[in-house]
Amino acid sequence: MKHLLSTQTLEKQDALLILDTAEKLSRISDGPIKKLPTLRGRTIVNLFYEDSTRTKISFEAAAKRLSADVLNFSAKGSSVSKGESLKDTALTLKAMGADAIVVRHPASGAAHLLANSGWIDANVVNAGDGTHEHPTQALLDAFTIRRQLREGSGDLSGVRVVIVGDVLHSRVARSNVWLLHTLGAKVTLVAPPTLIPNNLSGWPAQIDYNLDNAIEDADVVMMLRVQQERMQASYFPSIREYSRRYGLDISRVNKMHKTGIVMHPGPMNRGIEISSEIADGARSMIVQQVQNGVYVRMAVLYLLLGGATEEL
Repeated sequence: MKHLLSTQTLEKQDALLILDTAEKLSRISDGPIKKLPTLRGRTIVNLFYEDSTRTKISFEAAAKRLSADVLNFSAKGSSVSKGESLKDTALTLKAMGADAIVVRHPASGAAHLLANSGWIDANVVNAGDGTHEHPTQALLDAFTIRRQLREGSGDLSGVRVVIVGDVLHSRVARSNVWLLHTLGAKVTLVAPPTLIPNNLSGWPAQIDYNLDNAIEDADVVMMLRVQQERMQASYFPSIREYSRRYGLDISRVNKMHKTGIVMHPGPMNRGIEISSEIADGARSMIVQQVQNGVYVRMAVLYLLLGGATEEL
């Protein structure tokens, strides 16, 4: 595996290898010595054209725990704000000797372009491209589900996952649908008709517009943020109406399977898609998702940059 660009093309064996490696790395990270020398001397660039807190810090922490050198590049205040193209930025990073580039970009397909352009020799990790995909978020979500419901091993065969909210604008939803299907889970998408993509042909998921029906006996409910910054039109009558029909509260959580868990990729709109009572409750895995993100991103960097040749 040279790059990680999408979960749609990620083979099951590769996905399980990443999850298994993350499990081993988590045990090391939780021990007294949290750093490995595996990527000492390697340079990893966080190339972020969009603002991010969780993803950027998570990748930086992952790289540093593997002893890599990290360069953080933000479009704001850089040559990009002066009109520099992605190609010229890539050529600059190549000249600086970047071994891996973690890229987040507002344009769908930017990570694929960077990986396949011939501009660089580095490994490319897609940290979110437009409304297209966010593969490491899906991997950390799968890792979290597997830990809670499968004791950290095997696939997710038979697990019922309900993804709720702004599917139309969500790269997290897209990556999760493909990866969860690959791992054997059954996925249902729930949203207002206006927030479901027009063409879902080929998507391995069911569609339901009624959250109360879909949530019955669900093993996992994954809430999505309402991405108002990407909305140029009115997709629902009001925030209050959206919350009433598609918000997660205690009455709906009580309809889930008794061992079911609640997830959210963050940042949350408390009181809109999820109540504070649920976000901070016993079933919530939101904090664990952030922690698990570091393990999964360590595994991705470890495997892409040659650590797979070493014994953990």
